[in-house]
Amino acid sequence: MTTERDELLEELNLLSDIESDELADEETGDDVPVVHYDITSYGIDFDVEGLIKRLKRDAIVVPDYQRKFVWKQPESSRFIESLLLGLPVPGIFLAQESSTGKMNVIDGQQRLLSLLYFFDGYFKPKKDSVSNRVFRLIGVQKPYNGLTYAELSQADRENLNNCVIHATVIKQDSPDDGDTSMFHIFGRLNSGGRRLTPQEIRTAVYHGTLIEALKTANSNPVWRKVFGPENDRMKDQELILRFMAMFENSTEYKKPMSEFLNIYSKKNQYKELSEWQPLVGLFSDVISRLSTAVPEKLFRPVRGFNVAAFEACTVGLARAIAAGKTHSPHRLGELYAELFTHGEFKDFIFASTSDVQITASRLKIASEVFSKN
Repeated sequence: MTTERDELLEELNLLSDIESDELADEETGDDVPVVHYDITSYGIDFDVEGLIKRLKRDAIVVPDYQRKFVWKQPESSRFIESLLLGLPVPGIFLAQESSTGKMNVIDGQQRLLSLLYFFDGYFKPKKDSVSNRVFRLIGVQKPYNGLTYAELSQADRENLNNCVIHATVIKQDSPDDGDTSMFHIFGRLNSGGRRLTPQEIRTAVYHGTLIEALKTANSNPVWRKVFGPENDRMKDQELILRFMAMFENSTEYKKPMSEFLNIYSKKNQYKELSEWQPLVGLFSDVISRLSTAVPEKLFRPVRGFNVAAFEACTVGLARAIAAGKTHSPHRLGELYAELFTHGEFKDFIFASTSDVQITASRLKIASEVFSKN
């Protein structure tokens, strides 16, 4: 027996043969404003021993992100051999945080981690592992081949300790927007053979409790069922970040979306981890309710995953839940179907989706629908 809800859902699936590419960047081609930066930079020479000490006490921070360390042991060995032989090596780039004074590595993490691993004695050590690989120099000249740091002669150890690596330290003076220039600098210096996605860059530049909260939310089994396998370019984590930023700060949104997320990430980078628990819990609650009410094609109004639909539905329902609204799964399914038969809402999830007014209207419609009895 066909119900009104079934008819609405059927209509939903036949709305249009127009859809955005799955998780495509909806800002492509948009008229987004150009941001100009005022950057201060200065050079400083660090001896290797000083670099290691600063790394260990987190005065210099190597960002924790997905593709952090890619060098193989021979590559790391040849870099250290260059220092032992007195050969020049490329400098590093550091970004100094105005609030903490810490320096974040934006270029040079392969070199710095190679040194840290060599001094500590293990190559790419895994936490709590009892079978870490001893870091012996391999593929280098005979006097050093096969040696660990501890096995170097005292003279060679001192020479290595005293080797100088030049660092360029940069600091953003303006605009006062949370050091967003570091996002762009990191992306341009670390693209390599494959352009980094915005979320990969954020994970490196804005490492902290926010990134840990995103990882926790992203591991939710219901979310994994809704989204699919974990995305190796961190698109799934970016969606959760977008939910958080829009739920808390939608009134501050302005194009481009990427910069809005950068500012939110920097502002909340070091919030206490316990402060993230309510928002992570709210995201989990929203996804759980929607996946129960709409067991198939959630956030996929035609075929692909629609980012604008995800944003509107999750934020709209989260607002309703925060206001004390509760719905049975059947009623929530009806409201979800009703939302996608709303004429304006359909337009707002397929065209100019990052426009400020369209974004605000899309969230308003979703919030009103999910707040119904």
